[in-house]
Amino acid sequence: MRDRLRLTGIAALMAATLLPASPAAAETSSWSGRVDGPAESAPKKAPQPTAQRGPVKIIKTVPSAPAEVPAIGPPATAANPAPTAPSGNVSAYAKAQPPSDDAAYEAYDQGKYLTALDLALKAAQKGDPQAHTLVARIYAEGNGAPQNLTLAAQWYARAAELGDTEGTLAYGVMLAKGEGVAKNFEAAAKMFEAAASRKHPLANYNLALLFLKGEGKPENPYRAFAHMLFAAESGVAAAQYDLGTLYTTGTGVDPNAFEAAKWIGKAAAAGYTDAQVDYAVILFRGHGVPPDQKLGAQMFRAAAEKGVAVAQNRLARCYANGAGVETNLVEAAKWHLIAKAAGETDANLDKIVAKLSKADRAKAQKAADEWRDRMQVGIE
Repeated sequence: MRDRLRLTGIAALMAATLLPASPAAAETSSWSGRVDGPAESAPKKAPQPTAQRGPVKIIKTVPSAPAEVPAIGPPATAANPAPTAPSGNVSAYAKAQPPSDDAAYEAYDQGKYLTALDLALKAAQKGDPQAHTLVARIYAEGNGAPQNLTLAAQWYARAAELGDTEGTLAYGVMLAKGEGVAKNFEAAAKMFEAAASRKHPLANYNLALLFLKGEGKPENPYRAFAHMLFAAESGVAAAQYDLGTLYTTGTGVDPNAFEAAKWIGKAAAAGYTDAQVDYAVILFRGHGVPPDQKLGAQMFRAAAEKGVAVAQNRLARCYANGAGVETNLVEAAKWHLIAKAAGETDANLDKIVAKLSKADRAKAQKAADEWRDRMQVGIE
C-alpha cells in the first residue's frame, strides 16, 4: 500500500482536526482606517500556536509513541507479533514493513468506505503501517464506521509505532488537540518532530508553532523560524503567511519588509484568505513591494467573496473612492451592506449610502441579498 495520504490528503484532515484555518498571525480584523482607502495596519503579532501547525537540522533520532497511550491495533498473533516500542535512539521507522497494495486506499478514494475499512483491517493484520493510518482516518472522519476519536487515536498511535509518517503526524495532531486522547503537547511535539525528521511539511509547520509559544518545546523563535521556513518553501500556504508575519515582526529573524511581502503574497496567491487581506493592505501601502491598487483591490475582492467582512468593507471603500477599481457607488453600497450585516460598521460608508437615490439603494440592497443567497447555497 503506497503512501496515499499525501500533503493534500492530510491537509484536509488537519483542517478538520487541528487549529482554525487562521493561525492567529496578523490580526487583520483590527485593521481600520479612513474611507479614502486602506488604513494603517495595527502592529502584527507573531503566529501563536494552540495545537497545530509546521529546516533546521532536525533531531535525527525518532522518538517512539508516548508510553501513556497504548499502541492498539489488530490483535497480536504468533504470525503478527505486536511491534516493540523502540528504546533509546533506535528509530521505529527502521522496523516499518514495506507497503503492500493500494486496494484499500483506492476504495476509499472512490467513496467505498466499508470496502476500504475491510481491506485496511486485513492489511493491518499483516502489519501494514499505512493500513493502520487508513483505519484510523476512517474512524476519525466517521466514513464507513461510526466516528470514534478514541479508537482513531489508538490506531494512529499504532501507525506511528510502525513508522508511518502520516499516521505519526495525525497522532500528534490528536495529542495536541486532546481529541480521542488526553491533550499532551510534549507527546505531540515528539510526534511532530518524528514526522519532521522525515521532511514532512505540515509536521514542520506544527513544530514551528510549538516552538513559538513554548508548548511541548522550549520557546525558541529561531527554531520556530527555521521550521516555518521549511514548511513555507514546501508550499504550505498557512506557513507562508505565518513566515511573512515573522519577517514583519522580526520574530526569529531580522525584520524584512520585502521578505514579508513576498511570503504573504505567495500565501495570498495560493488562496489563503487572511493573507489576501493582508497582502491587499501591503499593496496599497507599498510596503516591501511597489504600490499596486489594482491588484490590492483584487485581493480584497477575493477575500470578500469568501465572506470576510473586513475585506468586504475595504472593497466597498475601493468602489466608493475609485481605488484600484472604477468608482461605483451602487457596488460600494452593496459591499457595505454585506459587511455591515456581518458586523463591520463604517460611518463614512453609511453617509455615502444615505446620499444614494432610493432606486440605487434598492438596487444595492437587492444585489447584497442575491450575493448572500448565493453564498448560502454555495454558489460562487
